[in-house]
Amino acid sequence: MSKVEEFEELRPLLFSIAYRILGSVGEAEDAVQETWLRFDGSTTRPASAKAYLSAAVTRIAIDVLRSARVRREQYVGPWFPEPLLNDPYQDPARAAELAESVSMAALVLLERLSPLERAVFVLRDVFGFEFDEVAEAVERSQAACRQLLVRARRHMRAGQPRFAAARDERERLASRFFDALSEGNVAGLRELLSAEVSMIGDSGGHGPQLSKPLAGPDNVTRVLAMAFPRMAKIGVTYVTYEINSRPGAVFRDRDGKVVHTLGLDVVDGRIQMIRLVVNPEKLRHLGPTADIWAIDHATRHAHRLPRSPE
Repeated sequence: MSKVEEFEELRPLLFSIAYRILGSVGEAEDAVQETWLRFDGSTTRPASAKAYLSAAVTRIAIDVLRSARVRREQYVGPWFPEPLLNDPYQDPARAAELAESVSMAALVLLERLSPLERAVFVLRDVFGFEFDEVAEAVERSQAACRQLLVRARRHMRAGQPRFAAARDERERLASRFFDALSEGNVAGLRELLSAEVSMIGDSGGHGPQLSKPLAGPDNVTRVLAMAFPRMAKIGVTYVTYEINSRPGAVFRDRDGKVVHTLGLDVVDGRIQMIRLVVNPEKLRHLGPTADIWAIDHATRHAHRLPRSPE
């Protein structure tokens, strides 16, 4: 097998590792490309291409994450990872770990870990690498890696919901939610929301955002029932997707340009959180992005538009 063939076979795994460490599609793709350049430029062939390339992409991702720390600490408003529609790496034996670890909720928790804790957790608990491989990748002793993993697991467990819904339950609830949203069914929306529901938007200062997270079913329902019919009036439509292994949708303007994504977290039979990614810099991998300020302006005035004749 040639170097190119070996690399392409492992590319999905490398991207999935980098994305979970970085929370960015663009940065993960860049890390994978840099890994290829190092592999292609090496004069020797490693005994295990998987071990070599996984270690290389992990180290590159750690370096990127460290350099991005200051930028992320200065990020305007709530930070969410870039939405991922399709995780290219699949392993039936670790399907549950892969799906859970790529969720928005899990990636937000991972963001609170140190770069080394994050890398060790991803390699060991998500992808099942042995401790000697993890230690080689992060250039630490196995004992140090075990301690890093203990701390990472503790932080992750503390932030995870106790009664997360199964996939079929999430899909049923999401179907009802989007039906109610399309119909402007206020009562239908209200009954799907948890008493602790919140709605949070990530614009990074590059677009309009909620002045603060909305909390409570009444507030969230009121904004949903007001905003989305107005968006529909100016030609904004949506297509449902599984986003980061959870139900969601991509909203586009009348020209097909991306406006934002919406994702749902379902816990204990109700929608507990609605996450909006509005920052156009986080949406470019989904296609051309809309002028979000123009969309916002038009939406605010949509209620003044006359109804179309039936």
